[in-house]
Amino acid sequence: MLVALIQQSCTADLAANRARLAENIADVAARGAELVVLQELHNTPYFCQTENVDLFDLAEPIPGPSTDFYSALAREHALVLVTSLFERRAAGLYHNTAVVFEKDGSIAGLHRKMHIPDDPAYYEKFYFTPGDLGFRPIQTSVGSLGVQVCWDQWYPEGARLMALAGADILIYPTAIGYESSDTPEEQQRQRQAWQTVQRGHAVANELPVVAVNRVGHEPDPSGQTNGIQFWGSSFVAGPQGELLAEASQTEPENLIVDIDLKRSEQVRRWWPFLRDRRIDAYQDLLCRFRDGEEL
Repeated sequence: MLVALIQQSCTADLAANRARLAENIADVAARGAELVVLQELHNTPYFCQTENVDLFDLAEPIPGPSTDFYSALAREHALVLVTSLFERRAAGLYHNTAVVFEKDGSIAGLHRKMHIPDDPAYYEKFYFTPGDLGFRPIQTSVGSLGVQVCWDQWYPEGARLMALAGADILIYPTAIGYESSDTPEEQQRQRQAWQTVQRGHAVANELPVVAVNRVGHEPDPSGQTNGIQFWGSSFVAGPQGELLAEASQTEPENLIVDIDLKRSEQVRRWWPFLRDRRIDAYQDLLCRFRDGEEL
């Protein structure tokens, strides 16, 4: 299956952001892409650098104007499209939501971001209610898609639950970058850790992983920080964690990768991790922490 990753920089011009996405989707469709994945919150700049109640105006219902727009693109190009939207579920109730469109433009399913960060320049708990749809793959004509969003990608539990529910591929729309005060060495450690943990999900679950990050510098509107330099590096890993393709760290890029979904079956025969799981011994995973209990 030909999978396209659209790594893009964003500006305050929302119409221009969507127009560039439409151009890029048309480009990868012309090159044969069957599944297209966009980055996290691709319609807008990453607005969570500050806490501002006026920014809730960016949120939209699902279905709504943005789902109409991306539905039409999926239908026009006959491809499965993974988007990432700021969902207004009700007044005072908002989610960071991935919406997957089928080739006919219908909504195949949603994933509401489950893990919500709250760090300097990533004040997402102010904006987003944690997801309530769990870790359920979305069934599409190109396969069962284990879609999660950004901070979800650090948690092995979510990847495992998607795999146990039959996902064929793990997909992570993302918005992550450098803090300017960190040393170059620390910045690279963070970027490499981000990629390494997801390649670990690929190995542990013997599934391909697709991660699509944004790129470019976005200033902090408050001026309290120097903004975020998003590190790009969108990538695809195979079911043994092998790096199949990686995009630029600094430039927008449309990356098309041919993924063999049948390979997971063979890898799982060689390394039967699911067979050998000790499901009788994992109950304590439901604890927040073991607190010095005797083993």
